[in-house]
Amino acid sequence: MVEGKTVKESATTITQFMTTQDTNNSGNVHGGVIMKLIDTTGGLVAIRHARTSAVTASIDRLDFHHPVYVSDLLTLKASLNFVGRTSMEVGVRVEAESIKTGVIRHTASAYITYVSLGPDGRPIQLPPLILETEEEIRRNCEAQARREMRLKERTKEGKLK
Repeated sequence: MVEGKTVKESATTITQFMTTQDTNNSGNVHGGVIMKLIDTTGGLVAIRHARTSAVTASIDRLDFHHPVYVSDLLTLKASLNFVGRTSMEVGVRVEAESIKTGVIRHTASAYITYVSLGPDGRPIQLPPLILETEEEIRRNCEAQARREMRLKERTKEGKLK
């Protein structure tokens, strides 16, 4: 039996300074740059939990709440919400801090599913997730509901083909 791991054992925070090379034609930070950072941060959580390769299976939801500007300090906070047999959901919260004013804005949130892969490139069993707080339990329940919805949609799509 694989020994379980807590949410905090794999939680990850990344902070990056946004520069002009990150901008779109409107002068704000390009959404694709933020998406890449979200996937990178979430992937690190998945790898830390699995201690093996993990690949992005789906982005269940990605919402942009506020723009990010050049010279903002972008902080991405990611942690596990749910762990199944071979897949796991990671939640990522993105905050932008104006380094001139210190004001912090919640700019984006995402739920990403990763699959752990063994040396042969095939999915492998994950360590179970140990939930320690009421917040972790709440997030786990919400993630299970999203998973059930994804599975229903996948079954429905398979019937349509």
